[in-house]
Amino acid sequence: MEFEKIKELIKLIQKSKISEFKYEDESSKICIRTKSYSAQKEVIVQPSVMQGMQQVPNLAAAPVAPAVAANAVAPAATTESAPAEETTNYIEIKSPMVGTFYRSATPEKPSFVKVGDSIGNDDTVCLIEAMKLFNEVKAEVEGRIVKVMVEDASPVEYGQVLFLVEPA
Repeated sequence: MEFEKIKELIKLIQKSKISEFKYEDESSKICIRTKSYSAQKEVIVQPSVMQGMQQVPNLAAAPVAPAVAANAVAPAATTESAPAEETTNYIEIKSPMVGTFYRSATPEKPSFVKVGDSIGNDDTVCLIEAMKLFNEVKAEVEGRIVKVMVEDASPVEYGQVLFLVEPA
């Protein structure tokens, strides 16, 4: 397409209410967007995202509520409270970030701590990899490891319990 024809197209598009114009033939390809294209795109995208967010919880909540109501509530409550009673005497070491949990520095090396090991405040108990950086997690408590709550090389969330420790 000739330069003069492109200039004419641009002038026509500026005068019209068109926000985007695309033209393609065997020898050329042209895409012209106006300022209103980017503003219009933002307005269109945001409501569709918000509508999707509002619909997902409603769809997820509808099937869950009847299933819970249909099942006996008492057994579920007792199973949830039983582990809580068992762990009340223990200190929890929680994940300080989102990432991947590793019990040792490399697969060939032994775990930093095992069940039954005594730990001090400054002992490293595991590594959490986040964005290709390996972060040491310190115990910050003194005691004995009672339970490892996460499997090696599995993802963890912020605040997720990693270890249960019996205080010294």
